[in-house]
Amino acid sequence: MFLVIRVRGTTGVIKGIADTLDMLNLTRISHATLIEENPSYEGMLQKAKDYITWGEIDSELLADIIAKRGRISGNDKVTDEFLAENSDYNNISELAEALINSEVKLADVNIKPVFRLHPPRKGYEDIRLSFREGGTLGYRGEEIKDLAKRML
Repeated sequence: MFLVIRVRGTTGVIKGIADTLDMLNLTRISHATLIEENPSYEGMLQKAKDYITWGEIDSELLADIIAKRGRISGNDKVTDEFLAENSDYNNISELAEALINSEVKLADVNIKPVFRLHPPRKGYEDIRLSFREGGTLGYRGEEIKDLAKRML
């Protein structure tokens, strides 16, 4: 499971890339979403790599993101009580574990697919360079956890 975060804005974006970002539910800067690891999504990530950053996420960080930034319809927060009443899961950590294992999707438990995060504390490194070159963009592997924690 990948956590994908949009880093750059919409000015000057080629239409094909803008459509790809819309399909990934990344319509604004600092929005994040969860993507499964499969070839079609990986192709979309490669196409939009100059505007996003992504990496693997673990269940602990995913539980924190859902608890702090997860929203249901009506813009209400996701709580353990909501999950116990409306799903097969008793708390957020059980849901996060099931999401990591691809047993369930966010839409199945009526959680919005986009997490609206804060801009990162201490800022981005460089939004025009890839992560390997010392910037922010592209694949960052396990390092996405540090960025996501700074954005909560």
